[in-house]
Amino acid sequence: MLALLGGIFLLHLTGIILLLAATINNAWWVTDTISTDIWARWVWVNGAWNYTDLPDIHTYGEEYLQAVQASSVLACIFSILGLFVFVAQLFTLAKGQRFAFSGMFQLLACLCIMIAASIYTDRFHKNEAQGSYGPSFILAWISFALTFLSCVIYFVLRKKTA
Repeated sequence: MLALLGGIFLLHLTGIILLLAATINNAWWVTDTISTDIWARWVWVNGAWNYTDLPDIHTYGEEYLQAVQASSVLACIFSILGLFVFVAQLFTLAKGQRFAFSGMFQLLACLCIMIAASIYTDRFHKNEAQGSYGPSFILAWISFALTFLSCVIYFVLRKKTA
C-alpha cells in the first residue's frame, strides 16, 4: 500500500509540474519568429526574443483570453490544494473517506485545464496560416490526462478502502 501511495503522490506531483509549466511557459502557439502564450507574445527580432503584448484581434474577445488565463491558474491551484489534502487525509480521516476530497480537487483541476485548452483551441489562431500549437499547449492536454487519471485513481481507492 505504501508503494501505491507513493506512486499516486508522484503522479499527482507530475500533474502539478506539467500544469505549472503549461501555464507559465510561453509556447502555446509558435512560429519561426513568434512564440505566444496566454500572457504575452515573444517576437524574434535581431537575434533576440522581445516581449510584446498580445495582439488585439477582433476575432475573439478579451473575455476568452481571461477565461483561459483564469482556468489555467485555477487548475494549478486546485491541483496543489488536492496534493495538500491528500497528504492531510492520510493522517486524519478514517478509511473510506480518505481520498474523496483529493479526488474532487483533481476533478476540478482536470475540468479547469480542459476548459482552458478547449477555449484556446476553439477561439485562438483559427485564421493564421503559419504556426502550430506549441509545447505548452501539448503539456496542458497531457496534464489534463494526468489529472483525470489521478482523479479516477482517488475515487477508485476510496471505494476499495471503504
